[in-house]
Amino acid sequence: MTVVLGVDAAWTASRPSGVALVDDDAGQWVLRALAPSYDAFLTIAAGGRCAAPATGSMPDAEALLAAAERIAGAAVDLVAIDMPLSHAPITARRVSDNAIARAYGGWHCATHSPSAERPGPLSDALRAGFAAAGYPLRTQDAVRGGLIEVYPHPALVILAGERRRLPYKAGKTRTYWPDETLAARKRLLREQWHRIAALLATRIAGIEAHLPPLAEAATGAALKAHEDMLDAIVCAWIGTTALAGTADPHGDGESAIWVPRASECGTLPRVTG
Repeated sequence: MTVVLGVDAAWTASRPSGVALVDDDAGQWVLRALAPSYDAFLTIAAGGRCAAPATGSMPDAEALLAAAERIAGAAVDLVAIDMPLSHAPITARRVSDNAIARAYGGWHCATHSPSAERPGPLSDALRAGFAAAGYPLRTQDAVRGGLIEVYPHPALVILAGERRRLPYKAGKTRTYWPDETLAARKRLLREQWHRIAALLATRIAGIEAHLPPLAEAATGAALKAHEDMLDAIVCAWIGTTALAGTADPHGDGESAIWVPRASECGTLPRVTG
């Protein structure tokens, strides 16, 4: 069995981070667990239920890996995290950030600029924690497993067959649809999430069973938790492509951001809104 842990990591410990666990069941990737925070994932592994709202905490690599193994029944092979990671201290934009900007900036998929403060020490601690647990940061070859940095935006553009960043961030609906009412913006956002979930379902089974439907009166916190979990599934999917050798690293020996190749999605059916 092959197991991938996907994490949509917040850049500060005060904000929650989405976590998704997938494994390969007889040639089919299956979503085994999904949580809106580190603590919620550990709770699920212990047989409990997620508490609402999701809360932030420091990531504990050893605890997350142990929880994943308890759920999957096998050790994690690859951890795919959406957070700036590097073998060297991060103080500003990296070679990998600029490489993504060159490759996907035309699709409005350039990365945010990291700094020594954010994610800074949190990134260093996370990388060191996974390295100590036997998951070194991979910047050139991910087929052997380990830890990789991923970036959902260009991956989703490729998966959707589009040429522009998909409008699915809960905090940016006014930017996406400035002339729409609040109710219309919420409806359009849900439609984007539904489309992304359908796209991911062509790669990973079991999403509908683990990604709970949102109530019509969902709060901002609930909307953000849903978005974080969706991103965590994207991270896990990118991890599966990296393990299969169908994703490429953008960067250098210090840091690299992995993105699936367009050919990985060339045979997928087109899923529209």
